[in-house]
Amino acid sequence: MTSATLWYANRATGAVCLILFTVVVLLGIAVRLRGRLPGLPRFGTVTLHRTLSLSATAFLALHITLAVLDTYVDITPADVLVPFVSAYQPLWLGLGTVALDLMLAVLITSLLRERIGHRIWRALHWTAYAAWPVALVHGIGIGTDTGTDWMTWLTVSCVAAVAAAGGVRLAHAARAARRTPAAVLRTAEGARP
Repeated sequence: MTSATLWYANRATGAVCLILFTVVVLLGIAVRLRGRLPGLPRFGTVTLHRTLSLSATAFLALHITLAVLDTYVDITPADVLVPFVSAYQPLWLGLGTVALDLMLAVLITSLLRERIGHRIWRALHWTAYAAWPVALVHGIGIGTDTGTDWMTWLTVSCVAAVAAAGGVRLAHAARAARRTPAAVLRTAEGARP
């Protein structure tokens, strides 16, 4: 494979990763809100979230492999796993490494969920909320398509979708926090005949 082919493939897989991980975050928020997609039962939303998570991870592995194989820049396997040590764009590549490390924590703990317990899994699964914006900033900083119309619209659309879903999630959490046990009891007593 030529260096140009690797470069184009790396750019394409980076954009696909942005789309897939955005959808994964949106589905994760929907699962947490006990939402479901039209035409799917709730377990279908959960299954779709898991399946797309694995698909996004596969594209991420391909994106990283292409970056390492491309000889135009020197990205080593150590640069992939250890943040901010690369000679090439250490900040931006380092942010990608941080996002990868966070996603590996989510992936590994998800695979071990039955063994580590729900509480530990859930606590570590929250790192996915950190991984997405870190990966986004990595793409903005190092991506060669940053500033093109199509990539700008893609990025803005992904950010808007996650921000809207995150806003709904925060509003739902705030509403649940306001419902104190006394308020719940009063509501239950008021409903009695």
